[in-house]
Amino acid sequence: MTDGDVAPEAASADTAARAHTPVLLQETIAWLQPQPGGLYIDGTVGAGGHAASILAHASPDGRLLAIDRDPQALDVARQRLAEYGERVVFVQARFDAMAEVAARYGFAGVQGVLLDLGVSSLQLDDAQRGFSFQQEGPLDMRMGPDAPTTAAAIVNTWPEEELARIIYTYGEERRSRRVARAIVAARPLRTTRELADAVAHAVGGGGRIHPATRTFQALRIAVNGELEALEAVLPQAVALLAPGGRLAVIAFHSLEDRIVKQFMAREATDCVCPPRQPYCTCGHRATIRRVTRKPVRAGEAEIARNPRSRSARLRVAERLPEAG
Repeated sequence: MTDGDVAPEAASADTAARAHTPVLLQETIAWLQPQPGGLYIDGTVGAGGHAASILAHASPDGRLLAIDRDPQALDVARQRLAEYGERVVFVQARFDAMAEVAARYGFAGVQGVLLDLGVSSLQLDDAQRGFSFQQEGPLDMRMGPDAPTTAAAIVNTWPEEELARIIYTYGEERRSRRVARAIVAARPLRTTRELADAVAHAVGGGGRIHPATRTFQALRIAVNGELEALEAVLPQAVALLAPGGRLAVIAFHSLEDRIVKQFMAREATDCVCPPRQPYCTCGHRATIRRVTRKPVRAGEAEIARNPRSRSARLRVAERLPEAG
């Protein structure tokens, strides 16, 4: 290999990083307000698009803790953020381990925490990861090696009633029982196309979205424990913020966004007792203020460039000075 050659794996990571388009980038940076010398945590660093902008705005000495459960994503992020050297600490972990990881690397009293939820374009575009029904691949759907099961194990071994429950709860699929019945009848299912075809046969087409979209979402959430992890990380993120520090969360579907919205509303309220209770017994005190009362959405220009941004919703909260 000559000095001008690039190792295939390095070239692949660099190409993926350059191709990745972070969603709501300008809006996220505007609300997160990274400053020189600040400490920041990106709990879902992915290809490093948001992280690169945070580090640029926090130059020359701001630092970032870059967390991701996906080792492949971390490889891409390392390539993209190499110029920032020791200002970045990379850790492979689930984001619901944020408090533990932050304590280990000295990230306490941080000025900002970012969570960009859901499946990344890096994962969607890799057929071998099994996230997309538009490409033939194995029924995997694990975001990282920590996931205890695969989509194949769920669709081929779970009882029909349990399949229907997760497809209804996590996919918000009204025809969940019909879908579950079709999946069980088509067993064994080995590939994404086989599963997509079974679902499409059960529910038919003609809608605005592919008939398998909601089922694939439900399976992905179940495989990776996404909603439980989100509920666990939000209080950790607030506790890590310095007074005036900000938490920014980008959600892509109503289940995630509802959890974030309800958490921020509760933590921005002094009393959470039942409305008709004559006096407060909960002792709850607000820890944050909601900076964005309504979710920030992508504009028409961004949606035209990156259709995935259409469903993105950004919510931001700020740690109160008296919190703690």
